[in-house]
Amino acid sequence: QVQLVESGGGSVQAGGSLRLSCAASGATYDGYCLGWFRQAPGKEREGVAGISPQGGDIRYADSVKGRFTISRDNAKNTLYLQMNSLKPEDSAMYFCAAKKYRALVGCAPSAFPFMGQGTQVTVSS
Repeated sequence: QVQLVESGGGSVQAGGSLRLSCAASGATYDGYCLGWFRQAPGKEREGVAGISPQGGDIRYADSVKGRFTISRDNAKNTLYLQMNSLKPEDSAMYFCAAKKYRALVGCAPSAFPFMGQGTQVTVSS
């Protein structure tokens, strides 16, 4: 079982940047895919980005490609999401998530069973 705690959310104007962090504990961290998901009020939860255990395979939702960067530091058991050029439509609760790595499945951000409590990101126009 993996425990995940997000931090770094907040309010920012359009065009600004935020960096989210996620501290993980409770399992062999480097055996897991990690990812970020988001959910805005009244909308489905969306996979934003996923990263493989050693960082060699990274996937992004089309809506954030070129603006967001996912990374991980296995020595610190920490996942990051650097968000640049933020838009009002990026406003949502952002969740850190994990799943056990399976080479044939990969780490695209969908169906991750372990998820944190979330951190709110609000982008004003």
